[in-house]
Amino acid sequence: MSDRAPNAAHPRVYLETYGCQMNVADSQTVSAVLRRAGYVTADGVEDADVVLLNTCAIREHAEEKVLHRLRELARLKNSRPEVKIGLLGCMAQHNRGAIMEKAAFLDVVAGPDSYRRLPEMIGSAGFDPSIDVRLDRAETYADITPDYGGGVRAYVTAMRGCDKFCAFCVVPYTRGRERSIPPADLMREVGELAARGVKEVVLLGQTVNAYRFGETDFGALLKMIATINGIERIRFTSPHPSDTTESLIEAMATESKVMPQLHLPIQSGSDRILAAMERGYTVTEYLDLVARVRSAIPGVAISTDIIVGFHGEEDSDFEATTAIMREVGYDSAFMFKYSVREHTRAFRLGDSVSEEDKGRRLIALIALQEEMSLARNRAMIGREFAVLVEGAARRGRGMVSGKTPQFKTAIFAGAEGVRAGDTVNVRVDSATGHSLMCSIA
Repeated sequence: MSDRAPNAAHPRVYLETYGCQMNVADSQTVSAVLRRAGYVTADGVEDADVVLLNTCAIREHAEEKVLHRLRELARLKNSRPEVKIGLLGCMAQHNRGAIMEKAAFLDVVAGPDSYRRLPEMIGSAGFDPSIDVRLDRAETYADITPDYGGGVRAYVTAMRGCDKFCAFCVVPYTRGRERSIPPADLMREVGELAARGVKEVVLLGQTVNAYRFGETDFGALLKMIATINGIERIRFTSPHPSDTTESLIEAMATESKVMPQLHLPIQSGSDRILAAMERGYTVTEYLDLVARVRSAIPGVAISTDIIVGFHGEEDSDFEATTAIMREVGYDSAFMFKYSVREHTRAFRLGDSVSEEDKGRRLIALIALQEEMSLARNRAMIGREFAVLVEGAARRGRGMVSGKTPQFKTAIFAGAEGVRAGDTVNVRVDSATGHSLMCSIA
């Protein structure tokens, strides 16, 4: 039992983040809310008066990681009962009842729309936990400037929630319905980032290209952001094929600051499975979209998401997925085994594909994508690209790394005076499936 009392003047908070870039952005908002309330950042759980886990509920594996971490924190709570421990985000929203059964020691449980109340919730938590998981269709946190870390790239939430209700997805239930941030607030936030030296912004949203505020659609928003001095590159994630409008394609084709990189989740190459997933498009419509994008934006890099083993998927459906992968020729892909999520539309269907078959299919997909990524990267050998330098490379003394406009990692020997934030023209000398080895052009 520790006899150290919390620092009442400046309580220390340690925040861990699990999941996607949306969660990272949310944690930066949480940090700003708590900083305004007088909290300071702790170096680790041992030094903290408050420990918060910001969680993800998209896949079962993400929840398992958090549950394992909670078991570790239970030991901390036993040795230091005065420490407040909180669960935030999608997992808190999605499965709070089961979580409280497994982690009854939690002091705070807050959903994605409750972060403004965190100082009050932490302060009021006592014998009973403080819980607020209400969804709020008006909450956007537009007036709160997140606490960004350093670096040349920053992630900016452009919209929250989702209206798609894909059969496999919990997002509409954990993050609520779509709400777009007013353009004026986004312009202010990005302008502040530019003043701090940020060179690249990534606009975020579960279906970010569904953005609409009044007459401003997503294509118009991209052009507005491009007028901000100091911002050199603009990216966005994650768009939905059904919302990839001509306005968006035209903005990418004509605005030089919008990078030639598009994440376009397909999820499955089978029309039957796409219909069961309630994705809202067919394979033919998807391929037509890819053709229009590549026609308008030469050299665009396209990445995707794929789920294997959705309910009812047969070998023929899986073969259709591998066929569309070959036809499109993705630069990269995020590939996952389907996991049944409670509260989704597909939950009642259960799980018809064995873990063995899911694993076999996933291994085959990864091998195929590795092959295609290597081929596409090798096709860049001899070409020149403008690379935004991010800093020292992880390996190789004197080497630096950065991103090409297509968001490929470029590694090269840094010349004297080259530093993070510089844009350097390089020539590709060799390639792996994951990076380009370059020299200064």
